[in-house]
Amino acid sequence: MFSGIIEEVGKVARAGTRMRIECRTVLGDIFEGASIAVNGVCLTAVNIDSEGFWCDLSPETLACTNLGDLRSGSPVNLERPLAVGDRLSGHIVQGHVDGRAELLALDALADGNWWLQVRIPEELERYVIQKGSITLDGVSLTVASLENDVLGVAIIPHTYQSTILRDYRPGTAINVEVDLVGKYVEKLMIPR
Repeated sequence: MFSGIIEEVGKVARAGTRMRIECRTVLGDIFEGASIAVNGVCLTAVNIDSEGFWCDLSPETLACTNLGDLRSGSPVNLERPLAVGDRLSGHIVQGHVDGRAELLALDALADGNWWLQVRIPEELERYVIQKGSITLDGVSLTVASLENDVLGVAIIPHTYQSTILRDYRPGTAINVEVDLVGKYVEKLMIPR
């Protein structure tokens, strides 16, 4: 389980089904087999050394996320899993991506703030609510506007500078994880 608070922007050293990520901060207390969220995708770290780690990507992961689009040199958002007793600064994030959104715009606002708009898959619309939580490439954000399949979020300067959001261009594919609560409520409400 994660919080959506990015700890470090790492770099893909080798892309593909066996991916190498170069990083430093998230290696602090990671061990072989530990989970690390890479662009919001929960992956298992293996072959850890002082400069990074390797991870294996299944066909499902490649089909459902933007990790298959990454190339050598691509920046990635990284977060270690929560430990019991940690503060939950973002929201509960599983690292189980629900789909891919398309970046529509990233516009500068006053005082270093930004306005991000994405188009989410139609099948995820029902799980997104005004002022609800959303995870985009592993970043915990609050839905500020919602019109059909287009949602907008305000990005503060710290988040812009500390994540890969600053590298987004229109058309960028972004991993989306909707709030877990809505999915459980739906399942409980649908008669069997």
